[in-house]
Amino acid sequence: MYGVGIDIGSTAAKVAVIKDSEIISKFVIPSGWNSKDTAKEIYEKLSGEGINKKNSNIVATGYGRVSVPYADKVITEITCHGRGASHFVEGDCTVVDIGGQDTKVISLEGGMVENFTMNDKCSAGTGRFIEVMANSLGITIEELINLSQDGSDTEITSMCTVFAESEVISLVGSGTKKEDIAYGIVNSVIKKVKSLCTRHGKADIYFLSGGFSGNEHMLKKLEYELESKVLSHEDGRYTGAIGAAILAEKIKK
Repeated sequence: MYGVGIDIGSTAAKVAVIKDSEIISKFVIPSGWNSKDTAKEIYEKLSGEGINKKNSNIVATGYGRVSVPYADKVITEITCHGRGASHFVEGDCTVVDIGGQDTKVISLEGGMVENFTMNDKCSAGTGRFIEVMANSLGITIEELINLSQDGSDTEITSMCTVFAESEVISLVGSGTKKEDIAYGIVNSVIKKVKSLCTRHGKADIYFLSGGFSGNEHMLKKLEYELESKVLSHEDGRYTGAIGAAILAEKIKK
C-alpha cells in the first residue's frame, strides 16, 4: 500500500507518496480558489501515476483538508508538520512553518508534539504579509527577499497588513530606497516569528518548513535572531505532506 499525504495550503497544495518508508513521488500545484477542485486535480494526477483509493491510504491536512472526499483520515497541520520534521531532524527541535495564512511554531520532544503556537488572526509574520508588501512594490516575493539583503535601517512599525501596506506606500512616496523598504518588510516578519518562538523558550535546533525553507537568506536571518541553528531541507516545503504520508502508511484498513 502507498501512503499518500495531501497538504492543501492557502496558496499551494503539496503531495507526497511513500512506499515502504521511502518517498517515491512528490509534487506541488497551486491551491486555486476551490479546494475541492484542487483535491480533484490531485487525485487525477495521482491516478496517472497508478496511485488510487484501492492501493493507497490517504491522509489530508492543511487549510483545505476537509475538502478531500477520498481521504481515509484528516489530521491537523500541527501533527503532520511535527511528524514530517521528525523525518528530517533527529532528536528534539522546534519547527517553524511560515505559511500563507498563518505561522506555526511546534516544539517536538522524542518525535512527538509537546507544544505549539500559532499567530493571531492578523497575517503579520506570514507569507501573505510578504506577498502583499511585494505587490505594493511591484516585485515578486523572491525579488523582495533578494533586495532586502542590500538594505538597512528601515522599520515597518505596523503589524496590521493594511496599515503596513500604507506605510510601505508612504515610504515609496518619500523616496526611501526599495532595498531599504524590502529590508524593513523581511525584518518585520522575522521579528514576528521570533516573538512566537520566544513563547516556547530557547531551542538548540530549529527546523524551517514551508515555502521559505529553501531560502538561504531567511534561514540566516532566523539564525541571527534566534541565536540557534536553523536547519531545513530541499524538501522542506513538503514537510506537512510527508508527515501526512508517513501517518497514512500506518493506517490499517
